[in-house]
Amino acid sequence: MPPAGLAILIGAGPNTGTGIARILSHPSHGNLALAILARSADTLSSTAANLARTAPGSVIETFSSDTSPKSLSETFAAIRAHKSFDGLKLRAAVYNVKHAQVKNFMTETHHEFVDSLTTYVGGAMAFAQESLKLLFEHHGEKGLVETNGEMKGTIIFTGTLGAMRSNAKFASYGAGRAGVRQLSQSLGKEFSEKGVHVVHVIANGGIVDDNEGEDVTIGKKIKAESVGKTYLWLIRQEPDLWTSELDIRPALEKY
Repeated sequence: MPPAGLAILIGAGPNTGTGIARILSHPSHGNLALAILARSADTLSSTAANLARTAPGSVIETFSSDTSPKSLSETFAAIRAHKSFDGLKLRAAVYNVKHAQVKNFMTETHHEFVDSLTTYVGGAMAFAQESLKLLFEHHGEKGLVETNGEMKGTIIFTGTLGAMRSNAKFASYGAGRAGVRQLSQSLGKEFSEKGVHVVHVIANGGIVDDNEGEDVTIGKKIKAESVGKTYLWLIRQEPDLWTSELDIRPALEKY
């Protein structure tokens, strides 16, 4: 069965990213050709090997990229030109970048604080902008009213509880997570009428790529594939009902 479209995922680590990638790409689930982006060649190689075993028949290509505008622009150009994606339209773009920084505020430098925001929030902005360019390139720029409800695609930002409240020594982390949450809200309000679904997901709790362990069975941790299935559900929502923000956690997580 040929892929149903194209998905782009940045942040393909061994747990959350791999679970999302497996569900979106697997022929029996999302059946989307998948472009995986990560900074580390080792991460890309490990994730690709995992998916070759656990998502047979999937169309998956890897691209080395950080969150800088230059790197993302070049990577999206490479995705456009890749033969594996020829004729496929973008359906989903997922920003799943890990961002964790714990610093004593009085020793944190201005450069460290701003660099953290540039890398994470600036990266989210650049990724979203490149994704929107590709969505409009593939689907046109007419809105839902003009196309009788034709949806273009979904952009998902993986966030954490830090987007809602911060803690001591988490100044730059909290500012970054909150910034991406606000970015998601702004994009949703601007581009929903154009047929672009934008979602911010608050993932609160440990996530593991393990379907049978005791921690996931009793609700202590989240299965990475469960995140992937939730994202696929979001991607498949129709314009009459779109989720703008979603709070996910395992049953035993305190909140």
